[in-house]
Amino acid sequence: MTHVISIQSHVAYGYVGNRAAVFPLQRLGLEVTAINTVQFSNHTGYGAFTGDVFSPDHLRNVLDGVESLVGLDGVDAVLSGYMGDEGIGRAVLDSVDRVKQANPEALYCCDPVMGDIGRGFFVREGIPEWMRDHAIARADIVTPNQFELAFLAGRQIDTLEDALEDALDAAAALRAKGPKVVLITSLEVAGDDEGHIGMLVDAESGSWRIATPKVDFAIPPNGAGDFTAAMFLAHSLRAGLTEEGPARALEQTAAAVQMLFEHTRRAGTRELAVIAAQQDIVSPTVTLHAERLR
Repeated sequence: MTHVISIQSHVAYGYVGNRAAVFPLQRLGLEVTAINTVQFSNHTGYGAFTGDVFSPDHLRNVLDGVESLVGLDGVDAVLSGYMGDEGIGRAVLDSVDRVKQANPEALYCCDPVMGDIGRGFFVREGIPEWMRDHAIARADIVTPNQFELAFLAGRQIDTLEDALEDALDAAAALRAKGPKVVLITSLEVAGDDEGHIGMLVDAESGSWRIATPKVDFAIPPNGAGDFTAAMFLAHSLRAGLTEEGPARALEQTAAAVQMLFEHTRRAGTRELAVIAAQQDIVSPTVTLHAERLR
């Protein structure tokens, strides 16, 4: 059974971080060891929350316990998301090193959560530079949004007219830093229907894109990026990172995201409808085909 260690935040109520990743991964048949960087009552987008941030030593101690119990040689991948500070980031990369030492074939999927178009950076000062200079080079898969990609690659992706070529160039520049595969989780391109938004994957074997319908939420839910990164990692582990594997992983991921968004829209909640959508996450009722770009 494929085994993933997911190092992310945890909330008691709602679906962000590990709560948006672990159950969907389990429904896809993966064994997941969840290491939580925080435990909050709810995500911070609500304004008020309670709970605690765990220390880097806490994360290392938890991994120590897992390793002493079952070892790390059976771990196939590490998934990480939001990192509150550099100490947590270093603990995450230490965990990646330990897993890869035990299993050199293990993958590291880094979701570089830092900011977004219209919001700018929303992480602590210094985190974007640390992510760019340390985490990215160690990752096999990175899953930035359009804003994060531009910063990490040091490229401008300014206009809708040039967004596609700019994004491809930026993804290639990012791969040159170390990652094998770059998934751009949201990309707006001129010529696409205004009611659609793109996802693009770039790998040595090629580049592919899918445009999916935008969903009109009363309040956009948090956690979509966490869910997307988890789905792409799961399908990449099945399809592989070479040849057409990235395209197949993109198709399955985009379909799952579309189904989750539709369930969430119907539910009328600001939380992702992960439970209601669970069967459609496993077996989407939509079939999407990736367009090859290069």
